[in-house]
Order: sequence, then C-alpha cells, then structure tokens
Amino acid sequence: MARSVNTLVIVGALLAVLGIAGLAVPVFTTSQTSEVARIGDLHVESKENTPHVIPPLLSGGVLVLGVILIGGGLYRRT
Repeated sequence: MARSVNTLVIVGALLAVLGIAGLAVPVFTTSQTSEVARIGDLHVESKENTPHVIPPLLSGGVLVLGVILIGGGLYRRT
C-alpha cells in the first residue's frame, strides 16, 4: 500500500524553498514600461526599474516555519 505525501509536508517544503531563495537572492528588480507621448507613428516610452528588497529576517522566518511544518507533517504520519 503506497502512502501519499502529507499536505503539511508539501507546504512546509515549499515554504523552506522560498525561504532559502529569499536568503540567496535578497534583492530583485522589476521593470515597468509606460507610454509618455504619442505623436502620429512616433511613440515615446519610459522604462522604470524598481528594486525590491526581501528582509533576511522574513526569509529566515519562512525557512524556519517550513522546517517546522515538515517536522510536524512527518511526526503526524504513522
């Protein structure tokens, strides 16, 4: 009889991976292009880059929560 993987373990693993990714890459940049002016066939566009910072405390908390959920999911399985 095959055992299915507990939902708690899956959610915990996803959170742990997100926490590790947040610690590995704490800053990411998004860009937004907006049209400034349009004169006939001429288009003037502006591209704005916005950096986003993920606090290390948040990433560490998500990682710890993921590990706790994995442990709880494995503990409940019998």
